Amino acid sequence: MKFSIGGSLKLAFRPWVEGLENIPAEGPAILASNHLSFSDSFFLPAMLDRKVTFIAKAEYFTSPGVKGRLTAAFFKGVGQLPVDRSGARGAGEAAIKAGIDVIESGGLFGIYPEGTRSPDGRLYRGKPGGLARVALATGAPVIPVAMIDTEKIQPPGKVIPKLMRPGIRIGKPLDFSRYHGMEGDRFILRSVTDEVMYEIMKLSGQEYVDIYAAAAKRQIADAEKAEKAARAEAEKAEKAQKKSQARPAA
Repeated sequence: MKFSIGGSLKLAFRPWVEGLENIPAEGPAILASNHLSFSDSFFLPAMLDRKVTFIAKAEYFTSPGVKGRLTAAFFKGVGQLPVDRSGARGAGEAAIKAGIDVIESGGLFGIYPEGTRSPDGRLYRGKPGGLARVALATGAPVIPVAMIDTEKIQPPGKVIPKLMRPGIRIGKPLDFSRYHGMEGDRFILRSVTDEVMYEIMKLSGQEYVDIYAAAAKRQIADAEKAEKAARAEAEKAEKAQKKSQARPAA
């Protein structure tokens, strides 16, 4: 990805980066980022000298058709790890184990704690599964990352990106080694996740919403569905009224 499109991304979009010195030149670390756009997984790795291995939703690896096969080939080729988000615990056990393997091999493991893209540009509650469990199981530092304006470049559902300059802010590493081996304690997992999300919020300047992004998406979808039904009902009533008014008097 770096060699095929990384240079083109830098030339066309000219991303700005703050805090590159916080990325270790070698050794393991976890990059925990907000998630505004599909393009986040391109801009961040393109601006780093080291390879970043992200968790990616399983649908990218299992979608049917030619487009699905090409997408799966791309994500496999750049070393992304599939995660099934349909289970009750969110991030699958296999993906968490794979993340631990990345850290234990000395690599950079990238993860979006929100679990999905923000539906409206705000920062949502982090899921305490993958991020905290990998951090506590390995003792690796967690580096908060804020993607800036990438949702304006490629909003959800848009294929062709808009040419504008995004930004990346990289915070100082967070040390959670004091909780090493406590990945089975859900209160510790929640505390670690919330601390990371707070640092991301400070870096990004986003408004924080204390619900999961997936729940927010359902609320938005339900509201749109209700609004559509209300419009349909209003149109039906209006047509009935016009029909009644057009009927000749007896």
